[in-house]
Amino acid sequence: MLATQRQNLIVQQVAQSGAARISELAEALQVSEMTIRRDIDVLVEQGLVDKVHGGATSAVGTSTVMEPPFKAKNLRQQVIKDSIATLAAELVSAGDSIALMGGSTVFAVARHLVNIPRLTVVTNSLPVSDFFHREGRVDQTVITAGGIRTPTDSFVGEIAIQVFDTLNIDTVFMGTHGMDERGGFSSPNLLESETNRAIRERAKTVVVLADHTKWGEIGFSTFGRIEDADVLVTDDGLAADHLKYLQERIDRVIVATAPNI
Repeated sequence: MLATQRQNLIVQQVAQSGAARISELAEALQVSEMTIRRDIDVLVEQGLVDKVHGGATSAVGTSTVMEPPFKAKNLRQQVIKDSIATLAAELVSAGDSIALMGGSTVFAVARHLVNIPRLTVVTNSLPVSDFFHREGRVDQTVITAGGIRTPTDSFVGEIAIQVFDTLNIDTVFMGTHGMDERGGFSSPNLLESETNRAIRERAKTVVVLADHTKWGEIGFSTFGRIEDADVLVTDDGLAADHLKYLQERIDRVIVATAPNI
């Protein structure tokens, strides 16, 4: 098991129970207690858990306006996000014009697209832009929007919106902080929501990527109703009644099956 996968499971266990003992985690993951201690130290640095004597607890101070940094979010639900990204990438064909917004799940999609020829990619994500410039094909065009940099390494605000307002996009892929009946798709960052709304209006197809943990979460600012998504890619951890609610309001809901670790 990779360290990121193991750390992801630790975060899940702490989130579900509120706390977890080092000894219990070591037994469950079949590694040494020293390995678990090192994992917890990494997660503490990323703000995902708090360290206590003998274990870890859920991080305090979360709110609708708290935005975890990109590296921290990239550890969460990694296997599930990769499964979602694999299916989302199948929506892209050679020669498409696409927008890849900020967030770790969208970055996972980018990793599947670097070998598709003649793509035109517009992005406000620094990790996505760097990845395409480093790994992409010479026949791909990458346009990076500037603006105000967020903790998730995305550029948002008026400058980014001005770039998107001049473009016509086949498909936009965007993540979301929350997915809720009342709150719709939302972000803790007001400027990020404004930027997402701007690119949403310029795309023929809006694809939202949201694993099951996003259900019921509401960020500070809503950037779209549930009905505003043309396609939702989620995973089979979503409760049946929540999945039915989404299927009744979105034209196409794609459900990824996360492999067992």
